[in-house]
Amino acid sequence: MPVQIIQAVGALLIGCVFIFAGIGHFVKFAAMRDYLAIQKFPAPALMLAAGSTVEIVAGFLLAIGMVRPFAAGALVIFTLATNVMLLRFWASEEPERQVLRNAFLINIAVIGGLLLAGTLD
Repeated sequence: MPVQIIQAVGALLIGCVFIFAGIGHFVKFAAMRDYLAIQKFPAPALMLAAGSTVEIVAGFLLAIGMVRPFAAGALVIFTLATNVMLLRFWASEEPERQVLRNAFLINIAVIGGLLLAGTLD
């Protein structure tokens, strides 16, 4: 299988992860907004709507191969911000700390995939 096909499938898969996550956030908007409010997010409804929109739009662009560097960059920034703002394992006690740390590290791996996807030819 040619490398370009494998790279395109990888970008499609990682883009779809963000599309489905963003749609899921809108489907469960009230619960997600309330969770962000508990986490002391400023303007939780606005932040949720903006972040979910970024996930859907940038995920779609990445998945179809349009402006990949821009789409991947937007998702990298979104994922980094989410990690720092929501997955603060360093401020938690066990066993929550371990769960948050694992999610944090998984997102770091996703960022690695986004960086690769954003540099495809």
